[in-house]
Amino acid sequence: MKNYLFGASLFMLASIFVSCGEDDEPEPPAKSPVEVTSPVVFNPDEVPYQTLSEYNFFEGNMADFSPVLGVLPYDVITPLFSDYSKKSRFVWMPDSVKATYESDHNILNFADGTILIKNFYYDHVQPLDDKRVIETRVLYMLNNEWQFAEYVWNDEQTEAFLDMEGSNTNISFVDEAGLTMTVDYRIPNQSECLTCHKVNENPIPIGPKPQNINSDYAYTDGVKNQLIKWVEMGYLDSNYPTNIVTTVRWDDTSQLLEDRVRSYLDMNCAHCHRSGSHCDYREIRFGYNETTNADIMGICMESQVYINSDLNYVIAGGKSNKSALFFRLNSIDEEVRMPLLGRSVVHEEGLQLIYEYIESLNPC
Repeated sequence: MKNYLFGASLFMLASIFVSCGEDDEPEPPAKSPVEVTSPVVFNPDEVPYQTLSEYNFFEGNMADFSPVLGVLPYDVITPLFSDYSKKSRFVWMPDSVKATYESDHNILNFADGTILIKNFYYDHVQPLDDKRVIETRVLYMLNNEWQFAEYVWNDEQTEAFLDMEGSNTNISFVDEAGLTMTVDYRIPNQSECLTCHKVNENPIPIGPKPQNINSDYAYTDGVKNQLIKWVEMGYLDSNYPTNIVTTVRWDDTSQLLEDRVRSYLDMNCAHCHRSGSHCDYREIRFGYNETTNADIMGICMESQVYINSDLNYVIAGGKSNKSALFFRLNSIDEEVRMPLLGRSVVHEEGLQLIYEYIESLNPC
């Protein structure tokens, strides 16, 4: 059983009798720990449910994302850019199920019954200046294979409904700088989900790798390293190394510029540019464990796709205006933009990071 213990005694009494007098009554024995089962509903024969509420992941107002017992929040160090949307992530596992470590840069080895929950939302949505949840993506493992379930939220923000067809929704919001921005947010269909989440045609998650979650998180009971918390929850085997090579926050200017860029490219590009994935046929690789190799990363590598005569290299050292990578990140044209899916606007801050990095490199 998972360690959900309530009203438990923290120690056993040394004796149930106290020899203070002949008429003393024996003290009652200490109460045994009471195990409480997580209220999450997950029937392998019935999923995916038609509505998000049927899983019972959250209590109270569902749009507040207040998790029930056993639904554990987590975060990644550098997130994927998705049109400036905010994200909240959760994991749940049934009794007697836990993940195991495989490597720093591979996702954890999850077991059947595991559920990953990812909510996409915006704050300060106009004209009411309120929060609006757009979608919730549920990935669950059955028979050693990941399954997708996409839930689209209603206008009332009271329920989300299973919808694998894909759609677009126009969002106008005020960003952190106080500027009003409009995006044509794309809710993916099942095929689009697989485009980004596949390895050898098998769907897999992208984010929960040790290198991405080996960081502190502010839980309701205090700040703690996420891997340690997963172990305490019974969600992760403790047999993982202590020297995990960990990504950094892409916007943390106290970190090395190169490490920030490598972390950004790992999360935004590596899931397609890896063996067995959508862009496997390209020579470039952007995994955090791979980008120490300049050749694989595309520095001074001739571009394999003709865009125009100025873009001869994937990354042209010292010349962002001659780099295909910079051009694609700076485009919203569906024919040339990178990433292919998941954005309708340019990530200006991320682009500035790439610009600074390319300009810092030696010329090819």
